[in-house]
Amino acid sequence: MGGHREKDEGDSDAALLRAVAAGDSAAMAELYDRHAGWLHARLTRRCADAEVVREALQDTFVTVWRSAAGHRGEEAGGWLWTIAARRLVDARRAHERAARLETAPLDTPADETHVGYASTPSAEDRVLAALEYGDVGTALDRISPELREVLRATVVDGLTTRETARLLGIPEGTVKSRAMRARAELRAALAQLNPSPMGGPA
Repeated sequence: MGGHREKDEGDSDAALLRAVAAGDSAAMAELYDRHAGWLHARLTRRCADAEVVREALQDTFVTVWRSAAGHRGEEAGGWLWTIAARRLVDARRAHERAARLETAPLDTPADETHVGYASTPSAEDRVLAALEYGDVGTALDRISPELREVLRATVVDGLTTRETARLLGIPEGTVKSRAMRARAELRAALAQLNPSPMGGPA
């Protein structure tokens, strides 16, 4: 039956995710029907390449199927968008790497501008956005989950403070203070893992 349910988001989404975690494919289909539209629209605003968006959306729901048990009861839309944003970064990087290999063997970071960040990313932002590289993943694991999700929303996804606050269901002031604390913690964790300076005075 699908179609039109009252927007009873929090609870029914959480119940669907519990059912998905138990392997219920009908619950997965309903979760997809409910969220794929707005996720697709939002991903499209971040990336003009329809193939990359399609890939990111598909990977998002594959990840949801595999990791629904890890949903800790936070607002489901925010949780889904965090996954989708990361999958978009991954898909875009994979496509950019493939395009670079096809086009030129030169190692030119010139297409950094196409990545879709609001402004030119700092060295620290670029390191953070490259979540696939070992030390950063390890450093991210060392900072607390609520700081990590703010960092991912604002840096990896490039959301504004207001969008992040709406997404995570916290006040804008909290987003700002968590982002500052998260960057400090990330810097400290990276410094422990790799003591070479990151471009600033020690």
